[in-house]
Amino acid sequence: MEGKKKNIGFNIIKNDPTDGHGGYGIGALSLDNVSPVFIDINEEDVFVDIGAMHARSVVEKGIKFLPNKEDVPNGKPFWLVWVTIDRQEKGPYYAGVTACEMTVDREIRRGYKSLPDHVNKMDKSLKRKMMVDFMDEKSKILLSAFLQKHDAGMWERSSDELKNSLKVSS
Repeated sequence: MEGKKKNIGFNIIKNDPTDGHGGYGIGALSLDNVSPVFIDINEEDVFVDIGAMHARSVVEKGIKFLPNKEDVPNGKPFWLVWVTIDRQEKGPYYAGVTACEMTVDREIRRGYKSLPDHVNKMDKSLKRKMMVDFMDEKSKILLSAFLQKHDAGMWERSSDELKNSLKVSS
């Protein structure tokens, strides 16, 4: 056992971007794996909720998800973005960023999400893929601002592919 260093994972904790939502792990981006970032499009709010790793986020709790978007016509739109952080010589950076669509109608306690899509996108993020260019422009702006505000250095060290994928046509 001598000579072998124990790898201690740590979280970067920023001011709580959840605006008072409670829960374990909210507001943390882990440096050694993927973190779920929600974009509430209508409220223009972006926040980390680790509960999404097991479909237990504040957005998902108490909602029965249906496989057809048409079955939730009044669903409030969200993006669940899987953000993978990795390290390079100069420091941490956003290595994989993939987005999944989701809607929630709290009134009827129903929502839409494609579980296979969510799992596949999380996997793609872990494999250092960028899949956000299909997002609406408002959401791209919100996500880009959140990632830059969270850690401008990580944003600067991230790939041009990510930055270009989140650019909007003015």
